[in-house]
Amino acid sequence: MENLDIARVLETLADLLEIQGANPFRIRAYRNAINTIESLSRPIAAMAEAGEDLTELPAIGDNVAAHIVELLETGHINRLDEVTAEIPITLVELVRLDGVGPKKAKKLFDELDVKTVEELEVQLDAGTVEELAGFGKKSVEKIRRSIEDYRKHTGRFQIHEAEQLIEGLLRWVEKAPGVEEIEIAGSLRRRKETIGDVDLLARCEGDGTPAVDHFVAFEGAARVLGAGPTKGSIVLHSGLQVDLRVIPTRSFGSALVYFTGSKEHNVVLRTGAVRQGLRVNEWGVFRIPEGEDPEALGKEGGERLAGATEQEVYSALGMAWVPPVLRENRGEVEAAREDRLPTLVELDDIRGDLQMHSTWSDGKASIEEMARACTKLGYEYLALTDHSQAMAMVQGLTPERARKQWEEIAEVRERVKGIEIFRSVEIDILKDGSLDMPDEILEELDVVVISVHSFMDQDRGTMTERVLRAMAHPSVDILAHPTGRLINRRESFELDVEAVLVAAAELKVAVELNANPNRLDFSDVHVHRAKELGVPVVISTDAHSPAGLENMRFGVDQARRGWLEAPDVLNTKSLKDFRAWLGRRRG
Repeated sequence: MENLDIARVLETLADLLEIQGANPFRIRAYRNAINTIESLSRPIAAMAEAGEDLTELPAIGDNVAAHIVELLETGHINRLDEVTAEIPITLVELVRLDGVGPKKAKKLFDELDVKTVEELEVQLDAGTVEELAGFGKKSVEKIRRSIEDYRKHTGRFQIHEAEQLIEGLLRWVEKAPGVEEIEIAGSLRRRKETIGDVDLLARCEGDGTPAVDHFVAFEGAARVLGAGPTKGSIVLHSGLQVDLRVIPTRSFGSALVYFTGSKEHNVVLRTGAVRQGLRVNEWGVFRIPEGEDPEALGKEGGERLAGATEQEVYSALGMAWVPPVLRENRGEVEAAREDRLPTLVELDDIRGDLQMHSTWSDGKASIEEMARACTKLGYEYLALTDHSQAMAMVQGLTPERARKQWEEIAEVRERVKGIEIFRSVEIDILKDGSLDMPDEILEELDVVVISVHSFMDQDRGTMTERVLRAMAHPSVDILAHPTGRLINRRESFELDVEAVLVAAAELKVAVELNANPNRLDFSDVHVHRAKELGVPVVISTDAHSPAGLENMRFGVDQARRGWLEAPDVLNTKSLKDFRAWLGRRRG
């Protein structure tokens, strides 16, 4: 089992215990352990198999360690079995709906015998839910919207989840007999924010049966959907389907183009090939013999022109190689034919991170720990953006506490050399569009970051005016996670993004692409539009620990999908140039 599989089982147990009303300290212990497991770089299964003491890991106590070993050895946890004997495991689905917490899930179960999302929907339609104490009409409307979102995302995995879930499988397939090369294809290679299933291609000459047999024998497979000489399909314990295709060297590049997609990109390639008297498929690029019906030719009929590499496939079609992140039929084919594809931003271009949190609010590490982690990444600067006072539940900074924090920042600047620590706060945009800090604090901050965290149910006009008013404040530098979405959990709030981007261009305000894979907000489409309007984009991690800083790569991938080049991204600037940008309005 992969770390994510183990974390999900423990998360289910923690959620059910919370529904049950168990000791909150024990529940918190489970959740802390889950955070540890999810952030591990090593497979915890391998650690257990090697006899390592799991309790030496942060937040892993004797109880949780025993659960992990039991799960790895037997496939289940007795404690979870005991809990599900009392309350249905399906109540976990309710807890993960926006607007239904553990207490409300328990109330729905106790008073209406609601056990599933489908049963909840029936009771919503019957009008019984809004009659329960603690619910009401507004709550019911929120739950209905959340169910719609739930149905949209069922069966889709976030990009970081898919990566973790196939990590062990990739190592396994690399050992398959006859396999010379393994490549990920499909939407995961295109770096889409959610993944339905995963496609793997194995380069292998001769009979592929041994390679497929090895693939389907993976111990992490919950079931095998099929196995043959060129293809195998399995479903992992998480529910993620993975398909393996065995491809000969002569066709590996064309197969990689075909199975990477997107479908729309491939249609344009095929259509353009036909106009040139060519045909392109997963087996190669072929010249159609004069007078021949392309449909009557076999899979490799005609004169073979290309197929071994992607570069030669695109070249045979009169195009430059198209980076997988661009293959969405958004003009990349025409750009490749005219040799005007963008030089996409790279992770190595990033010079600083402009949103992160410390123990002054809801972060897990001190200012110094975050600063030292940034220096290890080679950054020239960082902005420390703990929450403002409206976020009281996470100890948001009051003006007085902000000034005290500045004192600590000054001390850390003396101890940690080689990096600039900018004084900042992630300032809440209040309901009316005013900012959650007085002007005298805003004027003394180095970088002013603003965002919405409350009243997300406002209508489109109200929310847009609220954000525009906040952006118009002369101290504002960056609008963070502009649409408020949480992927697979919460849709974006209603916002006229075009109006916000036009205003950002006029006001010289940057917009954030939040690199946390749970957010990736702005979307690729939105940052592409920001580029067109000349709005600077900031790629920030919103890290709450040093490990969270590593999420920068997901933000860079999203930026690349949006056609961004290094000059389009504000935090690719040197410290000197970034300081100059900060002075654009204040000057």
